[in-house]
Amino acid sequence: MTRWVLAHRWPVVLVWLVLFLVGGAMTSGTIDRLTYESRLPGKPAQEANDTLAQRFAQTGGKNAPLLLVVTLPEGVAADSPDVRGQWGDLIAKVTPEGGRSVSYASTGDDSLLSEDRRTTVALVYPPANPTNAPYEQSLPAIKKTVEQTKISGAQVELTGQPVLSGRDSGAQRGPIYETLIGALGALVVLALVFTSGLAIVPLLMAAVAIPTTFLLVRGITGITDVSFIVQFLVALIGLGIAIDYALLVVTRWREERYKPGADGPDPEARKEAIVRSLNSAGHAVALSGATVAISLAALVVLPVPFLRSVGYAGLLIPLVSVAVALTLLPVLLYAWGDKLDRPRRAYRPDSGMWGRIARFTTRRPALSALLSGAVLLALAAPVLALSLGQPATSTLAKGGQPAAAFERIVDAGFGEGIARPVEVLVDAGSAESVNEKLAGIEGVAGSVAPQEWQGDGRRIVDVWTSADPSSGDGRDAVTRVVDTARETAGGLAGGGPAQDADFIDAVYGSLGPILIFVGLLTFIVLARTLRSVVLPLKALVLNALSTCAAYGVVVLIWQKGYGSELLFDTPAVGAVTIWIPMAVFAFLFGLSMDYEVFILHRIRETHLELAAKGGTDTTIPSVVTGISRTGRLVTSAALILFLAFTALASIPITDVKVFATALAAGIIIDATVVRGLLTPALVTLLGRSNWWFPRALGRLLVTAPGRTPGPRSPSASRPETEGRSEDPVTEPAGARSSESGRPGPV
Repeated sequence: MTRWVLAHRWPVVLVWLVLFLVGGAMTSGTIDRLTYESRLPGKPAQEANDTLAQRFAQTGGKNAPLLLVVTLPEGVAADSPDVRGQWGDLIAKVTPEGGRSVSYASTGDDSLLSEDRRTTVALVYPPANPTNAPYEQSLPAIKKTVEQTKISGAQVELTGQPVLSGRDSGAQRGPIYETLIGALGALVVLALVFTSGLAIVPLLMAAVAIPTTFLLVRGITGITDVSFIVQFLVALIGLGIAIDYALLVVTRWREERYKPGADGPDPEARKEAIVRSLNSAGHAVALSGATVAISLAALVVLPVPFLRSVGYAGLLIPLVSVAVALTLLPVLLYAWGDKLDRPRRAYRPDSGMWGRIARFTTRRPALSALLSGAVLLALAAPVLALSLGQPATSTLAKGGQPAAAFERIVDAGFGEGIARPVEVLVDAGSAESVNEKLAGIEGVAGSVAPQEWQGDGRRIVDVWTSADPSSGDGRDAVTRVVDTARETAGGLAGGGPAQDADFIDAVYGSLGPILIFVGLLTFIVLARTLRSVVLPLKALVLNALSTCAAYGVVVLIWQKGYGSELLFDTPAVGAVTIWIPMAVFAFLFGLSMDYEVFILHRIRETHLELAAKGGTDTTIPSVVTGISRTGRLVTSAALILFLAFTALASIPITDVKVFATALAAGIIIDATVVRGLLTPALVTLLGRSNWWFPRALGRLLVTAPGRTPGPRSPSASRPETEGRSEDPVTEPAGARSSESGRPGPV
């Protein structure tokens, strides 16, 4: 394939140039077509919220209400006629046309009055837009009115989730700034790796891959809704992956180009160096892209359009990056590689530091495996406390007037759930009885059913819990409310808490089959390529542990609060948003497998070379060579991805920060503890069992087990086969399995 690409250089360059220019020109329009809507088709809560939106002018539903609160001075009661009149006038004034609200002034319901009668709360639902900041048009005017209003000398305050979360700050912000920051950090790393003009080559590949991916995303937007988060994933994860794949190929090309006899200036010598590097590193890149795409297929099969769109775009990122690395990059290296590799110094493919680490690990494999495994398990342990749900309202903001106002609401006994009520839609004739029934459920702090909230024979009942809906007690109370409402004839239960419950069921209800599907497909791809049963199984287990360790870090930082303010100047959220763990698994599982593939591919390549030369014990030298030649590469690639994720974490959307934290932590843990220590230790301990590959499995996977080649002299090697990672027809005896499936002689 590489020979064909080099023989058709101009058509290849022309195709990529057109894709780059068209994609770049249409990127802004593509971003404008992205949506902030998150729907769950076919789920009861979505049906309820859709009905609410249709009958009540896009108010409420999954969007939390604004909360107005006032605490009157001693001796002044909120139920006095004068205060009640002023309060009613204010609520009517701040409720926009088409919106709806409820207060003690309009209903006389004690659920909206504190026990000492001095504090009262009103819920206001302005008309919403399907964006990340649904009340952005009406909120400024409401804030201004509230700030200018006092009742009996007491200042009225505005709070609630839309105010506390501050999500409007980043809703319309594009990824250009963060991408430039990530690219600058990557350039520094690449400059240290190559110390020559080659540092710019991986960045050029990313510059082509990102607009091309956006162009393909534009096509997807014509078929289905695509989430606004995709723009950040394509720009920043695409930046990291495209650079990583190009880095692997360029590093291997440099190694091949510096070999004695291969560094001649003639075109044939340049071509053969590229062919050999792509035959090895290109194979690893293709395999890595396949594993990333497979893991992202977990999102595509979910019955959640929001996550499906993330999966579609995620699939495109590695596929486009692989295509660029295998087609455009060889052309660039052929035309400009030698010119850019200046100043040219003596090149050593082996890393001294990683060689020493590998030698220590292989001398003490049991100790290395025990210590690195203990670190990994310790990092993964907090995942047992993982809590899924929207962030608790009390954790959305620390300090400031809105946070203090919400604390006052909770202290007055209204319950934390008032910030996110369950909205129940029932027949108007039964609304009063349903309201009384729901108010008596264990864990419910209040319930209201205003006469104004009815239309077309239906009426809304708002129910809120004492505990926050994201807590264990709050979720239990929400479940009881939802079950009771849906048991009522014609009853529909919606609102944010009900939709969260349906979201968890949709995403994680079929988690087992999805994990089996991803694991099995990944195993098949790895087994067919590495011709081993043990190595793919080991890779799957370590990837699972690495992903759990990333979850553990997220729980510590964002759920428990150990470092969220120090690192991100953002308070802990108390719960991990429902979609994040699944999306982290899909991306991190594949990205982590990249480094496993790079390392194992090089270990196997060295193993085959040593076995072909008659080596009797290939495991330890293969591990040492594999780690010493990939350690620097994996560290650099991981650092580039880490910088991309750090840039992603700077986006002022808390969910994106949490997502980026998990990816960054997972990549660093994987590239150091797992791939640098645990992988070589386990490969050493497993010895020749690493290469166990039954003939029956080989036939099933349509890959020839191979036959033992006879002795070969160096002169017998054809130039195009030197440095190959594998021969599809022949394979050394040390890598061959016996008919019974036991490892053959080494």
